[in-house]
Amino acid sequence: MDRRLTQEPWPDGAGLFCIGVDGCAAGWLMAEAEIPATDGLSEVRFSLAATWQAVQARLAQPTTAMIAVDMPIGLAESGQRACEPAARKLLPARRKSSVFTPPRRYMRDCQDWAEANARGQATEGKGLSHQAWNIAHKIFEIDACLAPAEQDRIIEAHPEVIFHRRSGWSPLPSKKTSEGREARLALLRANGLAASDNWFALFPRSQVARDDYLDAAACLVLARDRLAGRALCLPETPERDSRGLAMEIWY
Repeated sequence: MDRRLTQEPWPDGAGLFCIGVDGCAAGWLMAEAEIPATDGLSEVRFSLAATWQAVQARLAQPTTAMIAVDMPIGLAESGQRACEPAARKLLPARRKSSVFTPPRRYMRDCQDWAEANARGQATEGKGLSHQAWNIAHKIFEIDACLAPAEQDRIIEAHPEVIFHRRSGWSPLPSKKTSEGREARLALLRANGLAASDNWFALFPRSQVARDDYLDAAACLVLARDRLAGRALCLPETPERDSRGLAMEIWY
């Protein structure tokens, strides 16, 4: 059996890598580390991909075990996916807004937010937030490339749920603040990554925001934990969209 598809712990020196991915201004930020760490904390290598197709191409490399991405996978025909309200329920009050309803599938061909919002209001009496529309092009980019069979190695994650689960559900300061960034770096270190604020200077701020590094690294932790059988899924039995994609959030 291919060990990449099992839930068994990985042996030392496996030579396999997990990748956490977050959308950024330059395209996609990838955080990659070997699993497990052979000695102490795992060093993280960051790189940029201009397109999701380039990220997904990493599956062709036999050393890539799992990819977790902070971006919705699978689109509802109407309303919200079951995983969103389940994720909000877990988060403290001030962080619930980080989980928002993504565009519905019928909004794929909309040219701008006004059209998508109006179509939502006309179709189901519910529009679309600006926050969701701002990343709609990335959601649709994944949707155009990903097949259901690839979801055994490419999973959707949510960094705020990942961080708060690993904080014992204690509320964390906003990741936009220095206090919030330091708290998340500490959690990453406690979960096996050699996290450092030196990360924030790797790429120009116009290409990668400071919280993009944190989110990609959180997804990396989640990808590793998914392989080890320590990750959890919302909902436990996910629905599938009209393309057969599972609509689920791993954390």
